[in-house]
Amino acid sequence: MDTLAQIRFVWKPLVFAACSLPAVLVVTDATGITGGLGVNGVEDIQDRFGNWGLRFIMIALAVTPLRQLTGRHWLGRFRRMLGLFAFFYVLMHFLTWLVLDQGLAWPAIREDIFERPFITFGFAALLVLTAMAATSTAGMRRRLGRHWQRLHYGVYLVGILAVVHFWWQVRADIREPAVYAAVLACLLGYRLQRRLARSGRPRPRAHAPGRPAPGGPGAVERAP
Repeated sequence: MDTLAQIRFVWKPLVFAACSLPAVLVVTDATGITGGLGVNGVEDIQDRFGNWGLRFIMIALAVTPLRQLTGRHWLGRFRRMLGLFAFFYVLMHFLTWLVLDQGLAWPAIREDIFERPFITFGFAALLVLTAMAATSTAGMRRRLGRHWQRLHYGVYLVGILAVVHFWWQVRADIREPAVYAAVLACLLGYRLQRRLARSGRPRPRAHAPGRPAPGGPGAVERAP
């Protein structure tokens, strides 16, 4: 079995199962099969979905740096799956708040979204993730062309919005959101460093039409 087939038929199903496990445990804990929930069951479910949504955002953001630093380019084949799991857990976090916590009380929901900043930031992160999930297919990538990449750079914005949402929510004990903020800062710093390094490289000089570049007829000059 070649590498691509192994990734498709072995590793992707294993990663999918591992990513699904937190959601399965929420369901089995809620039904008493594997344990139980905290004193406030709804809050426990909401927090667990939210925490895993934030973790998968960070994991998805880490795929490209890991691929570039290790040279294991096949890691990029898991990025879409991890991003969709991030969307799934954030969506479940939102739906738990919307249905179980707020009871679909729309006036109170609208008031919270527009007047409580940490909810506003979390809702904005969900909207960006929804746009990215809706355009994650190969067909949408072809239709959007260069705009697809610009849209999917929004994952960095999602990371910032999600960390701020978590930070403002906990208020008192900020140790856990501080860890996520530090991880996000490293990932964004790596991205910025790569971009600055690329912008600092000298570009090949253009030559007059019909005039061969140095190195012989038809040779192409390359940046050192």
